[in-house]
Amino acid sequence: MPSNSLRIIGGIWRSRHITVLESVGLRPTPNRVRETVFNWLSPHIHDAVCLDAFAGSGALGFEALSRGAKSVTLVEKNKQVAQQLAKNKQLLNAENAYVINANFLQYHFSEQAKFNLVFLDPPFNHDMLQKCFDCLPALLAEHALVYVEVEVKSDLLCVPESWHLLKEKIAGEVRYCLYQVNPLPHS
Repeated sequence: MPSNSLRIIGGIWRSRHITVLESVGLRPTPNRVRETVFNWLSPHIHDAVCLDAFAGSGALGFEALSRGAKSVTLVEKNKQVAQQLAKNKQLLNAENAYVINANFLQYHFSEQAKFNLVFLDPPFNHDMLQKCFDCLPALLAEHALVYVEVEVKSDLLCVPESWHLLKEKIAGEVRYCLYQVNPLPHS
């Protein structure tokens, strides 16, 4: 598989490059979008326990670790892409990154697995969003944040009722949103 590199844009690994394999359907989150997303997340990222459900390049998960997340679980279905994630983990000496080579929708997490930040960026045009929304509640900590990246034309009507939209933007063909689950009441 041919490869490219991707630059981490902030935190302790700022300007470090990781290798990204070219694979059908793999579309790393662009720098501009990642910068916006992590500006949104800056008050919440420190010590966050993260899940990158469709890790692909690992851009979101490694960026979160670089910026102070406690840990990240990177789930990737493609074996070669998952192996590259493991190599990038080694390159960065990211002991608190956990790579799982599995289909997110079929993987059985331990009952204790609770994430307070989830990156949900499923393959485009595969109608997977509703299945993702259905399996996430058991994995979410109280007041968790969920970042969703979908194609612009995607219908987000299936977002769970308990999720509150905090931020939303469009960049090219990508719509990206940040939700909070059961948000805290404003004082």
